[in-house]
Amino acid sequence: MTLVRFNQPLVNKFFNHEFNKFFNESDNRTLKNNYDSLPAVNVKEDEAGFKIEVAAPGLKKENFKINLQENRLTISASQEEKSEETSEKYTRKEFSFSSFQRTFTLPKNVNGEKIEASYTDGILYLSLPKKEEEKPALKEITIA
Repeated sequence: MTLVRFNQPLVNKFFNHEFNKFFNESDNRTLKNNYDSLPAVNVKEDEAGFKIEVAAPGLKKENFKINLQENRLTISASQEEKSEETSEKYTRKEFSFSSFQRTFTLPKNVNGEKIEASYTDGILYLSLPKKEEEKPALKEITIA
């Protein structure tokens, strides 16, 4: 199977390029959302469980929402910033909104009751412990 890149019409390419160039060069600021793409995620597995690290700098732990529904773990965050500058002749108001959502399908051996999360230095850490393996019952049955 061959992957094919989507080819935009030439008019759209030109418009997008000029539009982005205009806004990205003005006053060394960009209107580009910090989370236009999903944040980088590391997933590690060891004998005790899984570790998930989400790179999300600039957020606070209050910005995150983590849900577990059945075997789907959803990590989302949103942040809104507002600023206002008033002068004699004008008022300038700016705001920005950024958000993301990642969903992971967990294996059946993850203990959902013991999932823990912490946020330190721009990285969200999740610990997903594995369930203890259920051993088959060994029982000697006497014949009556």
